Amino acid sequence: MSALGAAEAGGVAAGPLFRPLGAAAAAEEEEQQQPAEIESLCMACLRRGVTRLLLTRIPFFREVIVSSFACGSCGWANAEIQSAGRIQELGVRYTLAVRTKQDLNREVVKTDCATARIPELEFEIPAFSQKGALTTIEGIIDRAIAGLEQDQPVRKETDPGVAGQIDAFISRLKHLKEVEKAFTFILDDPSGNSFVENPQAPRRDEGLVVARYKRSAQQAAVLGIQENESDEKSVEPADDLRNEVLQFNTNCPECNAPAETNMKLVQIPHFKEVIIMATNCEACGHRTNEVKSGGAIEPLGTKITLHMMDPSDMTRDLLKSETCRVEIPELEFELGMGALGGKFTTLEGLLKDIQTLVEKNPFTLGDSCTPGRAEKLSAFSRKLQQILDGQLRIHFVMDDPAGNSYLQNVYAPEEDPELCVEHYERSFEQNEELGLNDMKTEDYETEKASSEQ
Repeated sequence: MSALGAAEAGGVAAGPLFRPLGAAAAAEEEEQQQPAEIESLCMACLRRGVTRLLLTRIPFFREVIVSSFACGSCGWANAEIQSAGRIQELGVRYTLAVRTKQDLNREVVKTDCATARIPELEFEIPAFSQKGALTTIEGIIDRAIAGLEQDQPVRKETDPGVAGQIDAFISRLKHLKEVEKAFTFILDDPSGNSFVENPQAPRRDEGLVVARYKRSAQQAAVLGIQENESDEKSVEPADDLRNEVLQFNTNCPECNAPAETNMKLVQIPHFKEVIIMATNCEACGHRTNEVKSGGAIEPLGTKITLHMMDPSDMTRDLLKSETCRVEIPELEFELGMGALGGKFTTLEGLLKDIQTLVEKNPFTLGDSCTPGRAEKLSAFSRKLQQILDGQLRIHFVMDDPAGNSYLQNVYAPEEDPELCVEHYERSFEQNEELGLNDMKTEDYETEKASSEQ
């Protein structure tokens, strides 16, 4: 039986299946939001235990299923967390340089399809070998140690040599928790639903690198989302995209109800064509919009710097692609590639989106947020509000290696004295993130023929 079916059978009260968690729910709804209790078999003593399921929605994050098992006979207990939301469009890879013991306390959301690695020990926790968990980096190491120690008494009797090697490796894992020497922790999740905490938020964490990537065909097949190419080829292209708003059916990202997405090809003056997509859910009222580049990746990257001198700068039109980074040097703030997605808005609209992202991050709210971090976020939010009110002059930087971002020049076609646009050669790392290093578009047929000969 699935978790959803088990929850319904366990007697969850009628109403929305996933209810908000904590203060976001009304008092009377909190009384109804009780976990479903299901009698189940204990795998340790083969007696009856109790499984509890809680279907809930973490505000500004996603729907999750929290489950726990406890056996009253032998005392064995287990807990796990599962994502009940959709698989993200891109996979995510977190690379953290662990230098201090404080880094071991970083919160980690690890789904069951995520792979955890420590290259210095050639250690890897494969995908689907563990259940999903909300833990810390130290918790992941402790869980691995407990798994290796589980069958050691039997191994010492049957194969002492292998048992000795495992004991030596367990000792190396325990030594990692002392952090006498820096090591690297990598969390790779093709579903995009894992997370590693940034305690410096909203500032950039120098020790944490977040990379989003397109899944391979093999990863998509493992996740069960392999696309049917024959269906895509059967779709006929539109005759005139510039004069027509296309509609296609989709599901609302908030309530999963059927919705329609509108798509339109738009020409931005003095720039290029872009594709604007907007979704409006009639069931819950959720609205979202996204912008995709209608052209190819430019030969050169683009860096746009605006010196904001007047409140009227807030009304400038702005196109931020998915590959664009946003920086505000005066606030030591950087918004990484892929965050907030593609947007076609104004400068004021983007700053408000950044403010909302910082204030309503679920990992910086509630009891888990330290007073020092809360004060930093509050000070950052106040400075952002000063910028929005025109009281603080800053430099606003958009760095797009793909060259597909745009900030309006109000003096066009003349030069804007407060706007600086630079074009630069991409680095090898930037080309790697864009997938250009392995892409060959010229003379590939000749090269293929010569290799076959």
